[in-house]
Amino acid sequence: MSRMNVQAAVTMNQLQNKLDLVGHNVANSSTTGYKNQGANFTSLLYRNIDNFSDEEANALNRETPHGIRQGVGARLGHTNIDLSVGSLQTTERNLDVALLEDNHMLQVEVTENGVTEPRFTRDGTLYLQPTEAGDTVMLTTSDGHPVLGQDGEPIEFADDMEDVTINETGEVVTIRDGAEVVEGQLSVAEAIRPQFLEPTGNNLFRLPDLTEVAYEADEIITEIPGADNRIQNQTLEQSNVDLQKQMTDLLQAQRAYQFNARTISMHDQMRGLVNQLR
Repeated sequence: MSRMNVQAAVTMNQLQNKLDLVGHNVANSSTTGYKNQGANFTSLLYRNIDNFSDEEANALNRETPHGIRQGVGARLGHTNIDLSVGSLQTTERNLDVALLEDNHMLQVEVTENGVTEPRFTRDGTLYLQPTEAGDTVMLTTSDGHPVLGQDGEPIEFADDMEDVTINETGEVVTIRDGAEVVEGQLSVAEAIRPQFLEPTGNNLFRLPDLTEVAYEADEIITEIPGADNRIQNQTLEQSNVDLQKQMTDLLQAQRAYQFNARTISMHDQMRGLVNQLR
């Protein structure tokens, strides 16, 4: 009975993480470029109780271990990030862009605690921000993080243009003296294994610690040629959260939580009955 109690308690703790994840999805259902996150559960360590004869254990075509498997609960294995394209909304703003391919992400440069690293997002709400030089501007996210170009550097150009826009391949085009000038091109990466990307908040993702995964960086996310960019200008991608599915997941997680809580309650009652019999 004590093992069943531990199994229920462990599973309840992990179900709480699932509930938190659903709540996070619902809270961001109207956030531009937000990507839905799902949870995968895996079994914790279990032991086999050998209750079969040798003849039964070696049954023809048997692939699973013989005996009774007694587990100790479930844990949240990892979260899956759904990078499919959400619904598109026209904004008529030249620096708003939407990525039209699943798993494609813009690359931005983020500096935190003195460490600068590339991060990835599908939020195409971009702005122009003056640089320290004063006579140039830099393309940034809404949080002020520089947007990277094909050369791996922030996209900067002189602040004397008459107009600026971003075309369907991600080229940043300005108009000076009536002539179009290409100032740079957005660097877009494709997430090959998005489940390994780590969310860092504000619609940004980063590469995981590569010492903890069995893949190299370019096996998780890789840059694509500029000619393969598919971008829609004056448009923003909305969240791809399905509220109906989130409500279903919420009810299922709550019911599982209640069942495990009931297991602990029944365990306590049975122990009480045993003590009374003594």
